[in-house]
Amino acid sequence: MLSRLTLVTCLIAFSGLVSAAPSPTAKREIQGLMDALSASSCEFQRNGTWHGRDEARKHLQRKYDYLLKRDLVDTAEQFIERAASKSSMSGRAYQVRCPGQPAQPAAAWFKARLDALRGSGAPGR
Repeated sequence: MLSRLTLVTCLIAFSGLVSAAPSPTAKREIQGLMDALSASSCEFQRNGTWHGRDEARKHLQRKYDYLLKRDLVDTAEQFIERAASKSSMSGRAYQVRCPGQPAQPAAAWFKARLDALRGSGAPGR
């Protein structure tokens, strides 16, 4: 009896440590965020240097792939927080600069795009 109780307790305790892969909805949203960047006329700043949308997307895709392999991203919010907001090397916040607009934190830009994808806001530029 004690062995079963111990086994059940361990299974319950460790079940919270196992991370699920992103749901199909989360994958669509993350892809939609990267598509929004690719379709924009915006530039992406990381570590003080501005990059075009294609280079920015490649960089974010590499970071996303890294996070996926380690089960560190399950939602679009986690993608924004862990891949699209700041440099994992320097800790410096990423910026997005669109024509005719001041630069803004990339996290805010991607959150606005996510709201638009979900139908709760305007997409902006």
